Amino acid sequence: MCGIWFSAGYSLTDDHLRLIAHRGPDGAGWRAFASRMPVFMGHRRLAIIDTSEAAGQPMCYQNGRLWLVYNGEIYNYLELRSDLEALGHTFGTRSDSEVILAAYSEWGESCLDRFVGMFALVLYEPGAGRLFAARDRFGIKPLYYVNQRNGIAFASEIKQLIGLPGMTAAMNLPRVYDFLSAGMTDHTEETTFRNVKQLRPGYCVTIDLPRFEPGDPLPLRRWYCLPCPGTIAMSEDEAAGRFRELLAESVRLHLRSDVPVGSCLSGGLDSSSIVCLIDRLFREGGSSSRVNAVSACYEVPDVDERPFIEAVSAATKTEVDYVFPRAEDAVARAETITWHQDEPYGTTSIFAQWCVFDQARRRKIKVMLDGQGADEQLAGYHGGFGYYCASLLRRGRYGLLCRTLWERRQFHGASIGSQLSALARPFLRRRWMDVARRQQQRLADHDWLNSEAFATSCRTEDSFSAAIAREGFSAIRDIGELCVAMMQSTSLPMLLHYEDRNSMAHGVEARVPFLDHRLVEFSIGLGSAHKMHGGETKRVLRRAMTGILPEAVSQRRDKLGFATPEAVWFRGPLRSMIEAGVEDTLRRYPGLLNAGGTRRLVHDMLEGRRALDSRLWKIVNIGVWGRVFAVSL
Repeated sequence: MCGIWFSAGYSLTDDHLRLIAHRGPDGAGWRAFASRMPVFMGHRRLAIIDTSEAAGQPMCYQNGRLWLVYNGEIYNYLELRSDLEALGHTFGTRSDSEVILAAYSEWGESCLDRFVGMFALVLYEPGAGRLFAARDRFGIKPLYYVNQRNGIAFASEIKQLIGLPGMTAAMNLPRVYDFLSAGMTDHTEETTFRNVKQLRPGYCVTIDLPRFEPGDPLPLRRWYCLPCPGTIAMSEDEAAGRFRELLAESVRLHLRSDVPVGSCLSGGLDSSSIVCLIDRLFREGGSSSRVNAVSACYEVPDVDERPFIEAVSAATKTEVDYVFPRAEDAVARAETITWHQDEPYGTTSIFAQWCVFDQARRRKIKVMLDGQGADEQLAGYHGGFGYYCASLLRRGRYGLLCRTLWERRQFHGASIGSQLSALARPFLRRRWMDVARRQQQRLADHDWLNSEAFATSCRTEDSFSAAIAREGFSAIRDIGELCVAMMQSTSLPMLLHYEDRNSMAHGVEARVPFLDHRLVEFSIGLGSAHKMHGGETKRVLRRAMTGILPEAVSQRRDKLGFATPEAVWFRGPLRSMIEAGVEDTLRRYPGLLNAGGTRRLVHDMLEGRRALDSRLWKIVNIGVWGRVFAVSL
């Protein structure tokens, strides 16, 4: 896990690598190349596999014909290395970086299809002046770029790019609107900074620099797409068995490391499954090692998951470190977290995750496995029930529909009336949904986003509809399509952004075994019945982990993750700081929000007249972000 830089036309300065020293505290390197436009490659290293200096970057291959800067891990590098040695390649290091170079030399751009892992990489052939950049299938690792008349530059974090000549930290209003209205970031190639873009997950680009004019459109290519959902027909037992095999193999590969490995443990299905599988692999291998896990807990029972964490610890050889995120630190550390995140973040759950990785650093655990990605591929969010029920209605499964409505009421406390209301939404035309959404906002939310800035710069359709349209869906018809949309646009890229920045801020590598692409493709291929059934979510995972997960965890019906007691915090010890933060945002950016409507919305939430939701923190944090990066409107 590292930080990278590549530029043509722009010079590499000490700042470009110093700004990401947290991503690579174990070493730094850079290289300059003479060409029509000056070319620079830079790297900050977090040493995980082959910790010797020989594995440093930029790394060259075949006497300097090919150079690499790379961030990530190729988990099947040992298998690929054997294949390449059989083809005549020789290696001078034990690193996966050298395997990437050999693989590209042997197979060209199609080498990406052979990689099992997470990566953002730039390869450069000085003789031909050819640049190849690529990002992994799901966007686990970041890759941003600026392409202007002055030159082109790729980097691991936005902060490396906004100080380039000709660049300013200016607000990209349509993306800021998406964040404030729907809590969405990372769903397009654009960022909340004007003129800074990201290479989207599963995309690559090849540029012949001698013929390329900076500022011209990039020849982007999508090298990876998910399969069509619902194409695999299997019995429940067969699906559970195959899912268990794929997940166990992924966990085994993700344990490859030359430094200590641990796991985040929230007490939910996903992280608990990973911890239990690690323990099982240790036992089967005859190891006496204990799983090292870190968990966030609270004294507020509604969001405290210690009973489930303790159940996992008791059933396995797991040593758990408990951290207790404090309310006052959520605000005190907001500027630091925002600086590391680069873009505004939507809830204080990001702060809770920050605390987990901070504790991992204190324990000197350099690699942490986490459960990101399971909810998106297995329809684990309760919001998917509306689409599931709509598909049952379309298929005439009235008995199962009634059972689902009843179990949702019993398991999750969802009233029948609210479920029927949600059931109607997928049948409405998008323009009717947009009208209804805007009318609801005006009546219930005090029209807080009806401002001069957004009126002149932002479309009227909601960001979710726009995101799924980019994936080829006119509307989501069932949970299979919802899973594809969440994996590629609406949810997962944003969550991976948060996790990457939080972990790398502490010099910790976060790994996500649920995002082995072979497991994901199997999950997406399974039909809806393997994901939701009645009031149960993630059915195939629950069945796959029978006898491995403690029953208290496998039968959980609620969903928390690294949640924080925001309502208690914001209406209690943090109230004055939240109110001050709202006023700072309104003062810093007059005209961005409807000031009167914003104050009424905030007041209603803090007084308990309406449910407190993420909009409160988003309003505060947009001001923090603007202050940290001196963002202009």
